[in-house]
Amino acid sequence: MTIVLVGLNHKTAPVEVRERLAFTDEDCATGLHALVDGESVREGLIMSTCNRVEVLTATSVESVSDVFGRITTFLSEARNIPADLFNSHLYKHEDDGAVRHIFRVASSLDSMVVGEPQVLGQVRRAYALAVEAGTTGRVLNRLVHHALRVAKRVRSETGIAASAVSISYMAVELGRKIFGALDGRTVLLVGAGEMAELSARHLINAGATRILIANRTKETAERLANEFQGKAVDLSDLPKYLPEADIVICSTGAPDYLITYQIAKKALEKRRNRPSFYIDISVPRNIDPRVGEINNLFVFDIDDLEAVIASNIREREREAERAELIVESEVMQFQQSLRTLDIGPTLGALRQKMQQIARSELERQRSRLGELTPEQQEAIEALLIATVNKISHPVIHRLRNSYSIGEDDEVQAVRDMFGLED
Repeated sequence: MTIVLVGLNHKTAPVEVRERLAFTDEDCATGLHALVDGESVREGLIMSTCNRVEVLTATSVESVSDVFGRITTFLSEARNIPADLFNSHLYKHEDDGAVRHIFRVASSLDSMVVGEPQVLGQVRRAYALAVEAGTTGRVLNRLVHHALRVAKRVRSETGIAASAVSISYMAVELGRKIFGALDGRTVLLVGAGEMAELSARHLINAGATRILIANRTKETAERLANEFQGKAVDLSDLPKYLPEADIVICSTGAPDYLITYQIAKKALEKRRNRPSFYIDISVPRNIDPRVGEINNLFVFDIDDLEAVIASNIREREREAERAELIVESEVMQFQQSLRTLDIGPTLGALRQKMQQIARSELERQRSRLGELTPEQQEAIEALLIATVNKISHPVIHRLRNSYSIGEDDEVQAVRDMFGLED
């Protein structure tokens, strides 16, 4: 069985090409049934995200180029787009190359932001859709489960995801450094920009429980308040609600400071000197830089955040080198396990053949044993099978090891010796 992958991603194709090839969940189910015919393509999986569209298959066809062509035609017909519009953007992998690619994708080594956690969930989702469609089998099942283990190993043995590389994740990381834990914390959004909203979402996922939204447009504030189960407040009431906020994310188009030194200091006094964490991602800035001079008030503007993010990206790149070594070792292990999977039918047939020989010999010698009770007959058969299993165990173990390292001659010799089919 050959593993074949064809796809494109953010590195090889612009968004206008990726969006035309994108599959919805419903499209995946329909497409997989059209792709997997049980003959040339035995198993199939489609992964479609904003950054990639990939088709992963297991095939018994000897000509891999034929499978590449079939998948390309499938993409063209399924998405109703001429192949010449996307063919030059495709990458094509087989066997080790395909396995390596899936392991790198699951481990977030092939992501736009190396180490991002979302991609693992996307792999799981693509697999779940294929399982639901009934288009996975022993090869892709084993491959995806192995990929998930590789991703877990990469995250546990490297620091690839330890440092935040986006402003939204930076808000969570810095918040934890300041407060230790975010459980029960209050977040105040000043303005309702996309980045502020995303940061708030990550903070809530990390444990923050209360959201206040102050925005010039009341309808926008109320919409977000409903989404986050929070509270919309008037921007003019900012000094009133600032003391309640543990974390403030400021993102507006205001031309001057909305949070001045005096407002921040009074808010801290009302908080009885409990620390607050301010993120100002507005340009021009909406928080007076002097606020950061006040003890227990921690202020980060967009330049501060980008400097830390750049440093974290360099750190992730160093950790990615370690992750690549893990992927390489796991590719070898997977191929060995796949070879062991392929020899399974032979080992089963060998064990069955030995048991058949033993039973035939028992039947031939049966008359010499005299009359036996059913219990005695059952005990003799059990003893016979147990003896056969113990004798065959070292042989089977030797064959499994030989096959896993590519020594097929010994396996073939046993097949010939016992008259087993390939």
